[in-house]
Amino acid sequence: MKQSLQLRTSQHLALTPQLQQSIRLLQLSTLELHQELEQILGENPLLERLDDPLDHSVRLLADGAISAPVQNGAEATPDTLQPPQEGAAPADGEQSYEAGADGDGDASGAAEGDSDWGDVGRAKNPDDDDSRPQIEASHCTLREHLLEQMRVTVTEERDRILMELIIDALDDNGYLEETLEEIHARLPEEAEVELDELRTALALLQSFDPSGVGARSASECLALQIKQLPNVPLVTRRMALTIVEKHLTWFAQREFNKLKKALDCDDEDLREAQAVIRLCNPHPGAEFASDVSDYVVPDVVVKKARNGWQVTLNNDVMPRLRVNAMYANLLKQGKGESAMGAQLQEAKWLIKNMRQRFDTILRVAQAIVERQKNFFSHGAVAMRPLVLREIADTLGLHESTISRVTTQKYMLTPHGMFELKYFFGSHVATEAGGEASSTAIRALIVQLTGAEDPKNPLSDSKIADMLGEQGMVIARRTVAKYREALKIPPVSLRKAL
Repeated sequence: MKQSLQLRTSQHLALTPQLQQSIRLLQLSTLELHQELEQILGENPLLERLDDPLDHSVRLLADGAISAPVQNGAEATPDTLQPPQEGAAPADGEQSYEAGADGDGDASGAAEGDSDWGDVGRAKNPDDDDSRPQIEASHCTLREHLLEQMRVTVTEERDRILMELIIDALDDNGYLEETLEEIHARLPEEAEVELDELRTALALLQSFDPSGVGARSASECLALQIKQLPNVPLVTRRMALTIVEKHLTWFAQREFNKLKKALDCDDEDLREAQAVIRLCNPHPGAEFASDVSDYVVPDVVVKKARNGWQVTLNNDVMPRLRVNAMYANLLKQGKGESAMGAQLQEAKWLIKNMRQRFDTILRVAQAIVERQKNFFSHGAVAMRPLVLREIADTLGLHESTISRVTTQKYMLTPHGMFELKYFFGSHVATEAGGEASSTAIRALIVQLTGAEDPKNPLSDSKIADMLGEQGMVIARRTVAKYREALKIPPVSLRKAL
């Protein structure tokens, strides 16, 4: 067989850099989008952001002069690239270079341009709230809290060192991770520390606030707190101590019959002891944790209007971008470098792709709201089954595009904040031949377990039968799967006295 060279023509799909950027921007969350945008702004001088929080601040120049804030609404020169006026069509070859929350250009900036420059440097009344910086209070850790108590309680330097050694061995929940024997074993022999000294230091630490700190187990932690609870009858306190010290496993598993037999008490006595134990905190050090809550900013907002439900984009997450007029004029006059021409094209692509991103999110959100009207009117029990293909066929997009749009994008509704993926769910057949959403079934399970008798909670089989009475054919194991996903305990752990 001979080797030869052949020339063939074929067609294949290729992702252009503009299309690749469009796909990337579409799948980013709001936080990731702004991080990506800040990086691009630092690399491309032809792109500028109109909603920069530093635009309206007074700056100190290198020569000591004070620079007035940049006004977005300053009067434009004829050569400045400006967005077209409202109602006017752009000229041939001309396009708008601004991506913002509204389509009317920078009207708000124009209003700001008419303001008096003298107001910028005017001093504010020190009594005004805006004139005082908002400084976050310093966070006090568990170690700092305990050391502060130690300084006013312990006077001997040796005792302070031993207590600080034990405090350093506590975990985030306030438990002693090491045993006293292990701590004593790693101390140098020349220190001549006795094990009884560590026991005395631990006993003093366990009397500190928060109550239960320094415990070596959950049983000891609860017992320490029960001993310090005020206004508890002696009999009830003794019974509660007996439960946490000897029968904590039975108490956690709600084996009330075994507890009553072991303690020789009735329901009322056991109920009082249970109430005392519930006053305790099994993780006393958790309140000093420095975990910062993550706040979700919605991409779209749904509100009730006269003609139905109205979907709008959240202006706070939409960056306002435009091409820098000075650099663009230089390029139009032929005074710029060739590299700046490529950066100008990249800036135009970014603005266009940013608009397309938010336009796609809005279209998908409107399609979701149109199909889930019952959810917004009646709640999760009225959710209907919905799949990605249904939205994709309606909007003429691919399923992968809908998946990118609904991932890490959030909608603010009268019922709370939801990820767009929340409105998609599988279906369960009904006796009438219809379909019910799995989200609606989960909501019904929450309602049924919330309204059950605590002394006789509903089993998974009973919940399946009750759903069947409402026309929803669902197996017991499916109920158990949904219940576990909702973090609802099994029937044995939901039983109360």
